[in-house]
Amino acid sequence: MSLLAGKKALVLGIANDRSIAWGITKALKAQGAQVALSYLNENLQKRVEPLADEVGADFIFEMDVTVDEHYDQVKKIVEEKWGKFDILVHSLAFADKNDLKADFSDTTREGFKMACDISAFSLVGLCHHLKPLLNDGASVMAMTYHGSVQVVPGYNVMGVAKAALESSARYLAEDLGRNNIRVNCISAGPIRTLAASGVPGMRKMFDTIEERAPLRKNVSQDDVAGSAVYLASDLSNGVTGQVIYVDSGISTVACI
Repeated sequence: MSLLAGKKALVLGIANDRSIAWGITKALKAQGAQVALSYLNENLQKRVEPLADEVGADFIFEMDVTVDEHYDQVKKIVEEKWGKFDILVHSLAFADKNDLKADFSDTTREGFKMACDISAFSLVGLCHHLKPLLNDGASVMAMTYHGSVQVVPGYNVMGVAKAALESSARYLAEDLGRNNIRVNCISAGPIRTLAASGVPGMRKMFDTIEERAPLRKNVSQDDVAGSAVYLASDLSNGVTGQVIYVDSGISTVACI
C-alpha cells in the first residue's frame, strides 16, 4: 500500500530537474500523493511545465514569495482546485551572489532583508495563508542546510537566513500543532543544484564529504526525497519542530 495514497502535496521551489524539490515531488507521487507545483515567473514556467506533465501534476501556479498578492492567489487556487490539502513542501531560498562572495561584514542591508524574506519569512507567510486549508494531520516541511548552525565559507547571509528558517519552523510547529499540523526541516548535504552553484567553494565541499563523512559519499535527490516521504506520511505522526539531517553524517564530524 502506498504511504501517501489520498494525500495532496503542494510543492514550492522547483527550478529544474536537478532541484531537491523535484526529487521530492517524484517520491511523493510514487507513494500515491497528488501534487501541484509552483513556478517563480514566466521564464521558469517553461521549465516547470514539462516536469509537471511528467508526474501528472494536478495544476501549476505562479508564486513569487516577495509579492504579497501571490499569497492570496495561491490560497484561492488551492481552495478552488482541491479544497484542502495535506503536505506543504517549502524549498525556497535566495541570496544576492555579491553577498555570498564578499566578507560577511560587508553584507548589504537590502541583501540581508532579501535573503531572510525569501528564504525564511516565506514559510511563515505560506503557513499563515494556507493553514485554513491544511487537513488534520498535515505535514509542512522546509529545506535547510548546516550553514545555519556552523560557519560554512561562502554561505554567509544565507546561513543567517537558514537559521531564521529553522527557528521559524519551531515556532510554527508550536503554533500549528494545536491543529495537529506538523512542521519540520530537512537539512540536506550539498547537492549539485542551481542554487548550490552560487555558493563559492561548493566543489571542495563535495570532496570533503567523500573523504570525511561517516558514509564517505555525497547525498542525492533521492536520499532527501526518502526523508521527505517519511515526514509527509503518518509514520512521522509524533515528529514536529525538528531538523532532520540527510548529509551522510558530515555534520557530526569535526572537519579541521
